[in-house]
Parts: sequence; structure tokens; C-alpha cells
Amino acid sequence: GGVVHESSTLSDLDSKIQSAALQNKLTVIDFTATWCGPCKMIAPIFKELSEEHGSNAQFIKVDVDDNPEAAQKYGVSAMPTFVFIKGGEVVDRLMGANAERLK
Repeated sequence: GGVVHESSTLSDLDSKIQSAALQNKLTVIDFTATWCGPCKMIAPIFKELSEEHGSNAQFIKVDVDDNPEAAQKYGVSAMPTFVFIKGGEVVDRLMGANAERLK
């Protein structure tokens, strides 16, 4: 475990979500930006979670500047935003670098 994938196109993100859904895994997407301070603070925690839960969830980091279509699709307007997807459906979302709530 402990892998955070990066995804820079919407089609790549969609296929990653599809494959997780087929394996009945949760997908957690971290919408981030290089210029976002709080994003940098939460990144190690996101990585830590991927190490703890890597067997039953996949963790994906999306830079909104590299992949604006994905940000638009999921209605992301502020960073960081975490989107939780199960079976291809959004089941939860969390805005802001709140480490406690993320866990």
C-alpha cells in the first residue's frame, strides 16, 4: 500500500475510478494545486492514509491546474477538496485541510 497516484486527464481519472469500482474499492481524490499552502500541509497525511488503507481504497491526487476538466466535473472550487467515490458514485466530500475529518 501507500501509493498516491497522480491523474492529469479526466479520461485517466475516470478509468482509475472505474477499475476501483470493479474491485469494490473506495476512491479518494485529493484536488490540489501547487500554489496552495494548506494542500502542502495535508499531503503527508493523505500519503499516510494511503499507507493505512491502500488495500481497500485507491488514493489519487489531481492538480486542478493540470486537470481542470476533473475539477469542473466534481464542482471543485476551493483547494484542497477531497472527493470520496464508491461504485462510481460520489459518497462524500470534504473541503479544506482538516486532518482530523479526513481520517
